[in-house]
Amino acid sequence: MQTESAGAMPGLRGWAVLIALSALVGTASAVIAGGEWLHYVFKPLTTLLVAALVLRAPQAQAPYRTAVLAGLLLSTLGDVFLMLPQDRFVFGLGSFLLAHLAYLFAFTRHRGFSPWRWPFLAYALLAGGVLAVLWPKLPEALRAPVLVYVIALAAMAAQAAAVALARAHAGSVYAAFGGLSFVVSDALLAFDRFHTPVQHGRIYVLASYWLAQFLIGASVWHSRR
Repeated sequence: MQTESAGAMPGLRGWAVLIALSALVGTASAVIAGGEWLHYVFKPLTTLLVAALVLRAPQAQAPYRTAVLAGLLLSTLGDVFLMLPQDRFVFGLGSFLLAHLAYLFAFTRHRGFSPWRWPFLAYALLAGGVLAVLWPKLPEALRAPVLVYVIALAAMAAQAAAVALARAHAGSVYAAFGGLSFVVSDALLAFDRFHTPVQHGRIYVLASYWLAQFLIGASVWHSRR
């Protein structure tokens, strides 16, 4: 297995560079005047490149690869909804909710879902704290959808962390940090949108989002039974 991991690294590094360049253009175009058309191209393209990375993973565990790929394609749909000029936040939220459920399913391929482990408590406390701050400023119509979304997001990240603690290897560690980065990205997005504008918030949100997607995608290259 060490030989397989070593052999996979050059290819993974090449994909990482390509995805990073696409993410850089997608992020820069989101904050510069007149860059909207580039953002419309490179935002979904970056996530699709991570999906291509997953498809190219050598000797990946099939059910794990399929579930992660489904999560990335659903995330691409969410990318499109959230970047449209019209407010399609609820549709984007629904797409990412399904993406997190796909990731959660993927992470249970390595270890059964066991929500009594301490990572679930840690993420529950974190999610509860974020919700407590945001709740008074959330529109009434969004409270139930956001609550369901946060539960799914926290469960996904906690399951990834639980797997990494129980079976520490490159794939599980990538997934755990990917889940954490997703929580950070979504928390920043929520604060920026519903609570207090975050200076350079869009840059931080996109950077942590694509880091999350890349790490989860890269975990497929080291998936184990």
